[in-house]
Amino acid sequence: MGNRGMEDLIPLINKLQDAFSSIGQTCNLDLPQIAVVGGQSAGKSSVLENFVGRLDFLPRGSGIVTRRPLILQLVNSKAEYAEFLHCKGRKFVDFDEVRQEIEAETDRLTGSNKGISPIPINLRVYSPNVLNLTLIDLPGMTKVPVGDQPQDIEHQIRDMLLQFITKESCLILAVTPANTDLANSDALKIAKEVDPQGLRTIGVITKLDLMDEGTDARDILENKLLPLRRGYIGVVNRSQKDIDGKKDIRAALAAERKFFLSHPAYRHIAERMGTPHLQKSLNQQLTNHIRDTLPGLRSKLQSQLLSLEKEVEEYKNFRPDDPARKTKALLQMVQQFGVDFEKCIEGSGDQVDTSNLSGGAKINRIFHERFPFELVKMEFDEKELRKEISYAIKNIHGVRTGLFTPDLAFEAIVKKQIIKLKEPCLKCIDLVIQELINTVRQCTNKVSLHGFIVILTSYPRLREETERIVTTYIRERDSKTKDQVLLLIDIELSYINTNHEDFIGFVIRRGWLTINISIMKGGSKEYWFVLTAESLSWYKDEEEKEKKYMLPLDNLKLRDVEKGFMSSKHVFAIFNTEQRNVYKDLRQIELACDTQEDVDSWKASFLRAGVYPEKDQVFHYAINSSDTVSMDPQLERQVETIRNLVDSYISIVNKSIRDLMPKTIMHLMINSAKDFIHSELLAYLYSAGDQGSLMEESAEQAQRRDEMLRMYHALKEALVIIGDISTTTISTPVPPPVDDTWIAKEPSPPASRPGTASGAPPSRPPGVRGSTPGPPSAVNPSPAFGPPVPSRPPGDPNSVPLVPSRPARVPPALPPGVPSRRPPAAPNRPTIIRPSEPSLLD
Repeated sequence: MGNRGMEDLIPLINKLQDAFSSIGQTCNLDLPQIAVVGGQSAGKSSVLENFVGRLDFLPRGSGIVTRRPLILQLVNSKAEYAEFLHCKGRKFVDFDEVRQEIEAETDRLTGSNKGISPIPINLRVYSPNVLNLTLIDLPGMTKVPVGDQPQDIEHQIRDMLLQFITKESCLILAVTPANTDLANSDALKIAKEVDPQGLRTIGVITKLDLMDEGTDARDILENKLLPLRRGYIGVVNRSQKDIDGKKDIRAALAAERKFFLSHPAYRHIAERMGTPHLQKSLNQQLTNHIRDTLPGLRSKLQSQLLSLEKEVEEYKNFRPDDPARKTKALLQMVQQFGVDFEKCIEGSGDQVDTSNLSGGAKINRIFHERFPFELVKMEFDEKELRKEISYAIKNIHGVRTGLFTPDLAFEAIVKKQIIKLKEPCLKCIDLVIQELINTVRQCTNKVSLHGFIVILTSYPRLREETERIVTTYIRERDSKTKDQVLLLIDIELSYINTNHEDFIGFVIRRGWLTINISIMKGGSKEYWFVLTAESLSWYKDEEEKEKKYMLPLDNLKLRDVEKGFMSSKHVFAIFNTEQRNVYKDLRQIELACDTQEDVDSWKASFLRAGVYPEKDQVFHYAINSSDTVSMDPQLERQVETIRNLVDSYISIVNKSIRDLMPKTIMHLMINSAKDFIHSELLAYLYSAGDQGSLMEESAEQAQRRDEMLRMYHALKEALVIIGDISTTTISTPVPPPVDDTWIAKEPSPPASRPGTASGAPPSRPPGVRGSTPGPPSAVNPSPAFGPPVPSRPPGDPNSVPLVPSRPARVPPALPPGVPSRRPPAAPNRPTIIRPSEPSLLD
């Protein structure tokens, strides 16, 4: 059966390549192919034209002619025509039009300024004169930018080449002209970088007919100079004179064969030279290379097929105009939209977004981070607040002098602060509404159905109506939610609950303090102190059951006391400004703390209660200024009392609002929206318009479905063919490594100067002449793929050689004494062919 199955696989690889390119999906299948690399004017385009058998169908000229990769797919067929992937349905019979289309498509992306682009052009040529083959013609490597090319054109081309040839599935066809030094070949150099073992590199030597007279490339073609595992193949392309004269390809191929058969340096290897042999070799090596990559390709195809099966299942019996299908799809998408919306709000373990917050997570952040921040941001202007409290107290007392702090002043100030809560509450609702609308849009972009994704944008009218209906409903709930939140604030204003368990009342601070009393009077003792806006009391312990004393705060001041010599505590004192005893017979009470920080903290608490340090003895009265607060000590103490009470009560209200706001929004807006989507959205959609117009597919969706089915069937067909081929294909192994260690020790003469007096070393390495170690091949290779034997033609080992012995090869013009190109064969070397030797061109 040979490689019949493999020949069928190459067109399939082409089909897959077209399918993936047209669908535009990222299919990470590195399909086996051959990339043609070489310097500018190395003859790459001429080699490809000889493959196709058509004149000048590729652009020609000076400088960079190939400016975009050209994926050339050759398909053996009875008819002869060409097709471009970007011109679907158009067949090119005139190959001049093919060249013009390549130039036009190149200029479309790169312009006419000699720039390059990595986006390939796909060209498929059907012809009876070609073998199944896929090649990629890449831009020629250059060193110096021409015209208005970018300065880094060399690096751009290099990067483009590396994108293709670094893939393990890509064979490298390294094209080098024979009239240049092989050691400086750009193609071989870049191939060596990505393929150091030489497993994927095939050498092609062009322009053999343009070498200087008396020189040849025999050492190169016999794989002696810079050896490659797969060897070299020489070709002769049409000269510029032939191109200008429109020389027929068949005549050019006949002239090529005549050149190799008549040239004394190449006629013994003529059967392994020329374009037909190169085409056959590339076909054989590409098919064998595909066989080697089949296991990995099969696994990738299977994973791709598995990922498509569920989605394609819905498309197999798809009828776009079936009313039952439209009804079913509408019901499924509306139902799944509700499920997805609820998952976005409530949270779900499947399809978790790991890059951004969305839906319920953002709403939670608004509830518990953004809204409390807005409440805290409402910081009181301390000076303005105290002024308002002072005016409220004075206005309530009127002409009378108030002995006690009025409750009405506290209530008036508290209500004014509660009213200020309306703004952050309404702002919170607006933020939640915006997030809900974003969630609706997110859910209409992608709806998960039966394990795969259905894009609602495929039905533009349905998506538009769904967004409009749900968004309108959310806007309607907006006003009701705001009314309810404002009602909550009005409820807070209706009754100021001073009996709340968290309300501090008149208590400002509690804590342990030590009263310093002399030993004669009983010594220092520690008590539990309670500071209110009106008095300072101390108890036996913190249970506050046994009160020791209560000291009114009227006319009290603070003063600093120096720390005692033997004392480790820090002390401050309270005294009466009217020279009265403060406690029993003591003019002042000395209170001690363990640290200075505790002393400062207690002083601040006394300051809030209206007890100031003794240095602030001077008060300023502003009789004529209505904007200045009187600094009467009694009034100041009352202001401080109300200020503390307001602070305590507002914190209670804030705590209550922070708790009720999320509950109100969830009940009236979010939960209501979920219920609406589940129970009423479908009815609204039916009443919005005709079902047929709602379920009209977009052109993109129809195209996507067709391309998905084509890809699915192409993958299935590929797996079937791969399954057959893996059991029926016979191929030869990759040639063993070439021993080129001798090159560095005794370099061969350059190919362009073979006429100089030089000979091969007496002892030739086995990698060049001797038999290659290793097991023999399972199949005897044909002469076209046999090892390059420099001195003997292929044939029967027992037959008489077809060419004269080596001494007869010395040209008659050589004077006596000049050594021949090859020394005579050693007597102990029989002239035989070793058919079991592994192929170098496989």
